[in-house]
This record gives sequence, structure tokens and C-alpha cells, in this order.
Amino acid sequence: MNPEFRNPSIDPAGAGKRVKMLIVDDEAVICEGLRYTIDWTKLGVEVVGEAYDGKEALALIEEHGVQLVLSDIRMDGMDGLELAKQLRQRHPAVQVVMISGYEDFEYARQAIRLGVGDYLLKPVDIEELSAVVNKIVAGIRSADKEEKAREIELWLSGMARHGSAYGKEPPPSLDGVQFRIVATQLADFHERFADMEADRYETIQEAWLLGLNRNLEGGPLRAVSVFDHENLLITLLASAERAEPDAWDEWLASTLGSVDPGAGVRIYGGASAVYEDLGETAERCAEAVRLLALHVLDGRRILTADYGVAAMSGRALPGFDITETVQGLVSAFFKQDREEVRRTVEDLFRFCRESGYLLPEVWNLYEELFALLRQRLRKSGMTGLDYARRGQPDPNIFNSYAGLETVVLEDMEELQRLIDQNGIDKSYWIVEKAKRFIIDRYRTDLKASEVAAWLKITPSYFSYIFKQSTGKGFTEYMNEMRIDQAKNLLATTQDKVFEIADKVGYKEYKYFVSVFKTYTGMTPKEYRGLRVCKEASEGGGDMTAGMEPAKD
Repeated sequence: MNPEFRNPSIDPAGAGKRVKMLIVDDEAVICEGLRYTIDWTKLGVEVVGEAYDGKEALALIEEHGVQLVLSDIRMDGMDGLELAKQLRQRHPAVQVVMISGYEDFEYARQAIRLGVGDYLLKPVDIEELSAVVNKIVAGIRSADKEEKAREIELWLSGMARHGSAYGKEPPPSLDGVQFRIVATQLADFHERFADMEADRYETIQEAWLLGLNRNLEGGPLRAVSVFDHENLLITLLASAERAEPDAWDEWLASTLGSVDPGAGVRIYGGASAVYEDLGETAERCAEAVRLLALHVLDGRRILTADYGVAAMSGRALPGFDITETVQGLVSAFFKQDREEVRRTVEDLFRFCRESGYLLPEVWNLYEELFALLRQRLRKSGMTGLDYARRGQPDPNIFNSYAGLETVVLEDMEELQRLIDQNGIDKSYWIVEKAKRFIIDRYRTDLKASEVAAWLKITPSYFSYIFKQSTGKGFTEYMNEMRIDQAKNLLATTQDKVFEIADKVGYKEYKYFVSVFKTYTGMTPKEYRGLRVCKEASEGGGDMTAGMEPAKD
């Protein structure tokens, strides 16, 4: 991001202090002249002393933390060029102005190579020297202010990202008696900005930050802001005087509530409680970020910690019928009905919106649904349903119901693709499901149309896939199952034949006898008699084996 958009409203302590300067010349009279001829204080400079060669100058520079050196080039011992070389290696931030009585271009060229800020000739023009020093002082102060701002930003970023584990003390340049954290982000990020070109999005970020800082100008608050995420701006507000919470809220409403990056971009935020101990900053950052999730419940630009407490107090969410939704999705997947899948997902999100589910809660609900869905599909015979799903979507990117819904729809589309690609016989699992349904109800007068209705498919389609999978029509399959059960009951119980007929689903005795004879070649009584004879004999193989006619 362009440096001019960083934090112009912050004014770290120390930015207005005088710049420390050292005068270096091997002639004492020149040192004295330079020191007292110019009003250095007016230029924002404090002369900490004089040195008479480069070696002495280095010692004083390190002792006093000198920021600017005014030095002659030619001196006995370590001359000015060597001094500049040493400073470049050991103290590169120190600015140097060279003064020489010789109009020697080679000296000037060497001085420039060594990073000397300016080069003046003796006798020095006072106005020219003052102008040069004034420019350098401004640059030093700007760099100093920028360095302190970066120090504060780095600390704030560490607190926001790593919490109390960051462990660093707040910078001494961060002044204030009361503080507050505000977390802001752009609404509908995934839908509007996720695919935006980097340059265009950076322009929006700059307008976002610049708008915030402009609104703070002239007010009682100072701020430092860092982008903890491309769509999460953490702002530390500092006040030099204590104020009541209502006053803070008014400042927030007037300052942050009117930030407008343009182009219909909507910004919302969460504001922590006011605090006085900077050691609480990590906790307050987390508090402000948590409030962002509540914006699906309330359209206000800035939500406060008090609102968060009130909104979550005694909150109860209505339950959602996951089982029914999974059944609907399973049916839609088998029919390859992507439109029905989409409608089912829309119904899920409509329920969540109307019920006041927060986005993390929506995701937890969906994760439970997805796990059950995949389990049902596997039990139904589907294979190859494992794929590298993303974890919980980034809440700063998918910060709306619509954004989160796109993730769910992508999951559903991928499942459908895998089912189409890796599922075994497309009818296998639905027929298996039908078989389980039939086993539970074969004793009733069950019809194929009833099974099809339960499976939510047409009777003709059910009849087709059932025959393809089992090799038998529905009626034939039901008769075989019932006759097998009847044979078992005839052999193991003393129940009368008409009672057995009723137990296996035949309400008409004569029809049961007719079907039984068709499948076994004998009546039920004959079958029971043969079983009794068999058991009385040596206990050989099934005497009825081979007596049943071949099945179609």
C-alpha cells in the first residue's frame, strides 16, 4: 500500500523533538563560528558539541545519539570523507553535510558516493546552510515519525493476530489515557471483491483507510490502523482525555459511520469496550472481531460490545431437521436433479436467515449435515466420495449468507460429479434402499407404486431399475420373499396354513396356496408333510430340492 495512506492521524511522542547535531572541524574558531552564527534552535536543532577530527566525532555520535553531522572534509587524523564512510557502515541513518574550502569536484563526487546529504563551499552562506539543514531536519523528523508509526503498527498487528501470546510491550511512543479497538470490513466481500483485480482493490483499501483518517482530523481521537487481512482493518483509537462511553459512541458514529470508499461499497464494524490498560489490547481486538459476526442480525454500521452482550444473552435457536434434508438431497443426487439440490440448499439458508443463525453456526449445521449425507451415500453403495474439501471458509471473505451458500453449492456440485463419475450402478443404492423398505413391509399389501412414492421417483422408473438390478419384477420378487418366509414357518412352527398365509402378506388363503404351488410344485400341506418325513428319516438333504420349477 502507498505509504501516504498509512496513518497520518497518529502523532507519536517524540516526533517534535529537536534534531541532535554535531559540528566537526579541526579549527576551533570555525566550530565556534558555526555554532553561534545560526539560531539552531529556531531550525529545530540541538548542537550537542564539537569534534576536531573524525575519530572524536564517532565517539560523540554514539554517546549522544547524533542524527546530523556538519563536517569539514579536510582534517588532520580521520578526515571528513573517512568519517562519512564509517558512518555509512556503522550509523547509516545519520545525515551528513560536508563543508570544504576547496572547489574540488573529486571531493564532492566521493562525498555523494558516500551518501552525504549535501556539499557546501567555504565561506558558507548562512541562508544556504540554514535551508539545507532545515530540509534535512524535516526529513529526519518525517523518518522518525514514520519509524515510530511502523513500530506501533507492528505491535498492533502482533496483538491482533497472535493475541496475548505476542508478548511484546506497547511502544513508548503510544500515548493516551483511554483506548478502543474498532474492527471494520467490507460487506459481501466474496460476491463483490474476491475476484477483483489487485490494483482496483488496493484503491478501495486506500479510500477506506484515508476516509477513516480524514474523519478523525481535528477530533479528540488519534488512531493507528493495520490490515490484519485483506478484508479486516484493525484500528486502535486513543484519547488523551477520559470520556464517558456515550461520548465515545458519538465519536464512533460520526467518525466511522460516515466512512465511504465510494462505488456503493458498504463498510461495517465492531467496537470493543473502552479500556485504559494497553495490556488488554489483544483481548479487545478479539472482542471487536467477534462483533463482526453479528452484522447478519443487525444492519447498523458500528456494533458495540454492549450490543453484543444483549444480542447473545438468552439466545435460543430453533432446531433444523437435518435427516429430512439429507433424504431429499440423496433422492436429488440419484435423479441427477441439480435444480432440486440447489432448492434444498436455498431452503437451508432461508431457514438460517429467518431463524437468526450466525454464519459460524450455519457452517457447523452444514458440517453435521454433510457428514450424515456422505454416510448415507456410502451406505447406499456409492464409492469414491472422498475429496479434498476446504476447511471452514475464511469468515473475512465469506462474510454473508450468500457467500457461504456458494461454498455449500460447490460442495454439492462436487458430490454430484463424484457420484456420476465413481458411483457403481446408478440404480444399485436406490434398489438396496427399496429392498430394506420391502423387508419391513412385505407382510402388508405393498404395491410397487407405494415403494416408488416413498423413494420419490416415478413408478415406471422404479419398476425399470428394480428389474435391471434384481432380474425380477416387483411382484415376482415379493412372491419369492413371501414364499421363502412361508416355507420357513411351515417347517418350524405348528401354525395353521391360513395363519401362515396371513403372516407373510397373503390375505386370501386360496391365492396363497396357488402361488405356493407355482413356486414349489406342491401345496403348503404337502410341503409340511415332506418336511416332517425328512426330519423323521436319516436327516439327509432338503427333500424338496429339485422339486421347485425353474423360475423365470
